[in-house]
Amino acid sequence: MVTSPHYLASQSGLKVLREGGNAVEAAIATAATIAVAYPQANSIGGDNFWLVGNAGESAPRALNASGRSGSLATLEHYQAQGLSAIPARGPLAANTIPGAVSGWQAAYDYSAAALGGRIPFKELLADAISYARGGIPVSSHQEVRGPIDFTLEDPAFGNIQRFPATRAAYCHPDGRPLKRGEVMRQPDLADTLALIAEDGARAFYQGETAAKISDALLAEGGVLTREDFADHAADWVAPISVAYRGRTAFNLPPNTQGMAALGILNILENFEVARIEDGSTAFYHLMAEAVKAAFADRDAYLTDPDFFDIPLDRLLSAEHGRAQAERIRAEGKAAFSAPAMRGGDTVWIGTVDKEGHCVSLIQSICDGFGSGLVIPGTGVLMQNRGKYFALDTTSPNRVAPRKRCFHTLIAGLLYRDGAPELVYGTMGGEGQPQTQAALVVRIIDYGLSPQEAIEAPRWLQGRMLDLSQPGSQLNLEGRVADKVVRELRQLGHRVALTTDYSDLMGHAGAILIDRKTGVLHGGADPRGDGAAVGF
Repeated sequence: MVTSPHYLASQSGLKVLREGGNAVEAAIATAATIAVAYPQANSIGGDNFWLVGNAGESAPRALNASGRSGSLATLEHYQAQGLSAIPARGPLAANTIPGAVSGWQAAYDYSAAALGGRIPFKELLADAISYARGGIPVSSHQEVRGPIDFTLEDPAFGNIQRFPATRAAYCHPDGRPLKRGEVMRQPDLADTLALIAEDGARAFYQGETAAKISDALLAEGGVLTREDFADHAADWVAPISVAYRGRTAFNLPPNTQGMAALGILNILENFEVARIEDGSTAFYHLMAEAVKAAFADRDAYLTDPDFFDIPLDRLLSAEHGRAQAERIRAEGKAAFSAPAMRGGDTVWIGTVDKEGHCVSLIQSICDGFGSGLVIPGTGVLMQNRGKYFALDTTSPNRVAPRKRCFHTLIAGLLYRDGAPELVYGTMGGEGQPQTQAALVVRIIDYGLSPQEAIEAPRWLQGRMLDLSQPGSQLNLEGRVADKVVRELRQLGHRVALTTDYSDLMGHAGAILIDRKTGVLHGGADPRGDGAAVGF
């Protein structure tokens, strides 16, 4: 089975499984196609993170394929531009090496060594190259993002339509963004993908492509050198975990916010959630308060662990979860919530193969269309993940050369009796830990199918819908009952309502593995353009 937020990407992965490929190979093919089909949310100019479940092992492998900042990315460099924060768009936003292609390569090498992978790397990118060169219909999500992100003004640099290569890739000649159903062709990206298909990741990090990207950025005051590209590598790291309902929930360690996703479950473990009605006032109140508590820990500590000591053992301990749960019970009303981050255009991919190997993969460029900068002659749209670096010398996430920044990208796996049971994840920045918790609770505690859990009304404690207002609020989909909304406001929550199926809530996916029957139950989000497909 494959699930992803774009139907053609899911089909690319399914084709690999039908040809005898494994879950990793299917994930690479899916990720490559969606990097072409969903440029508003991901590209080979972004990062990815992986959890790979080997059916013969009792815990997954974790892969960090995020890029470090450039060797020229210093506080002094940004302060010399008169900036108090890193801009969201342009060459100064594209300040970290894109890690996605290195993730594909590292996962492929592991697949060949440990999972019997046999499909040539070149074949896994064939669909992506064909869609980039021959064209692909613009998705509904890209149509929504186009007008929003192409006209969004960055205070220092204006909107992203000022970049000629970006306009050429995603707009009509007069500058109007392409609309749903119109054909988008990316010949430069096809050429770059073809080089990667032939020579692997080194074609991206050590060849002509790296030189073009670095030279273009440096010419505009950027911070990525050719040496930074050549030195980049993805890292296999130890996953982190907590206990939940007799299972083990795994996620990615810092520099990601996986600690927040697990922190929420660590708190909920102390409540009999199944006795609380799903969708009730008590349900949304508990979820929102658990999110706030887990996010407070995240915001206090999360950065590159090579630069800062993060006390994960304490933060994810059962004792800490119990203490947080007791505070929620004692307070009764909504606790204060600090301002939240923005950004969250991402894709999550799940795959399971016939041997029971599985992949939970997330790939992103941060904001819609990332930095907004397509590098001429490459078709590579650069991410703006490094906007999360701080220009404050007291922040653990302050910018520094060769540093990984605070990363929202996370992927989830739930194991039972030493084997994978649930593969799950979502796009959505602040929403990722929250929606991951929603999926686990609704599937495990309430017994919903993955599709039912994905479609159920969601919440987002965080980003303001009205950006003119300070702080964060509890955003609820419009399907939530009026009575629940009133009661939440009486408890002190700042509630805002979205549409019934809001893109703000992200595009989630999940695959539930029934070990008794061998049946895979998959789901894809109606808020996106995806499909769960299997055979």
